[in-house]
Amino acid sequence: MTPQYKYLETIKRTTVGSKGAKVLRQEGKIPGIFYYKGEESINLSFDRKTFLKSLHSGGHIFELELDGNKQYAMIKEVQYHPITDEIIHIDLMRVRREEKITISVPITFVGESIGVNEGGVMMQSLTSLEVSCLPENVPEQVTIDITELEMSSSLTVADISVSKELDILTLIDLTVVSVQPPKEEEEPVVEVEEEVLLDEEGVPIEAGEAEDDEKPAAEGDDASQGKKAASE
Repeated sequence: MTPQYKYLETIKRTTVGSKGAKVLRQEGKIPGIFYYKGEESINLSFDRKTFLKSLHSGGHIFELELDGNKQYAMIKEVQYHPITDEIIHIDLMRVRREEKITISVPITFVGESIGVNEGGVMMQSLTSLEVSCLPENVPEQVTIDITELEMSSSLTVADISVSKELDILTLIDLTVVSVQPPKEEEEPVVEVEEEVLLDEEGVPIEAGEAEDDEKPAAEGDDASQGKKAASE
């Protein structure tokens, strides 16, 4: 059964450059380019609303019509405005249904982690998986079961199961998700104020002064004890 691809409405454009692209954006269109290795690229434009609807459909391969011929393409790159975050340019790459392509597919989780239920914090290190497959076999996503993921443990790319039609290109030892123990809150350090000694007039006595005051008294006591011993 031939898979059904989302139709992407396109219009050939003759104006190129930043000025022409600006005019298209003002008209509610997005400039783009369609290319295939070894062939001349084609400048296109897309209706903004229609393209966003197609983009949010979750598909990876799109069908379009150029010069009366059906073509199949994947979105290679989407450029966004650095301030408004609006799409300002699209790169489409032609694909053939009988040739394998390399594409990134999002990773999703299923199940509830044992470690998270015990109070751990789940950390996702990898959000997508690079795979090679025929266009008709491109999945919307790949899933990984995190039910048995315990505290202080992790799952790697090697733990992801995919159909035989997919070849995983991402390094298998890369961590996808882990569960870490919650950070312990540090107790605030309370500073203890030192006791301040005061003299008879209530003036603070410095440590050195207190020691000096004690020395004469000690010497006086020794002298008195000496005189007493001599008289005896």
